[in-house]
Amino acid sequence: MGLAHTDIEALITLAKTGKQSAYKKLLDEYWSYIYGFQLKRTSDEFLAEDITIQTFAKAFDKLSTYNSDYKFKTWLTTISKNIHVDIIRKENNAVVTNTSKAENKKINSLADNTLSAEDELIKEQNLSLLLQNIKKLKPDYQNIIMLRYFQELSYKEIAETIDEPINTIKVKLLRARKLLADIITSGTNKV
Repeated sequence: MGLAHTDIEALITLAKTGKQSAYKKLLDEYWSYIYGFQLKRTSDEFLAEDITIQTFAKAFDKLSTYNSDYKFKTWLTTISKNIHVDIIRKENNAVVTNTSKAENKKINSLADNTLSAEDELIKEQNLSLLLQNIKKLKPDYQNIIMLRYFQELSYKEIAETIDEPINTIKVKLLRARKLLADIITSGTNKV
């Protein structure tokens, strides 16, 4: 972490006014720490990355609630920890049964994973709706969503493909996901 406390406070103030470069600098400053923190907790690169993205998205959305009596790094870590706990809680609450692990393995191995005709139709309609919503984004955001989630490229591969720094890719993807979520939840044609 290279920035002084006063520099961080100045960036937070700028970010609260909507200055995108301030968000980028905050992300650059703390990305590795939060990602490393989650990687140690989860031992799963994809989950750690997803939680890190969610952490920054939530932190940036709730930046106005940040209390400068505490270190920004501590605040981010707390958000990250809470997101991880929520994920674990959801997984544990998803299926509550009185079966043993061995019984669950047997049940899961017997499950029919093939989709019915109705399920296939719903899946296609959901994908079509998702694509329609993605098309409501600006072209830069459409491109980065498609590269990351449909072509499954890494941040590094996306950076090389569109010739931009990897941290810019992270910020753009963060912003694109937020805008897409807003479109989906609001059902509007904005952005």
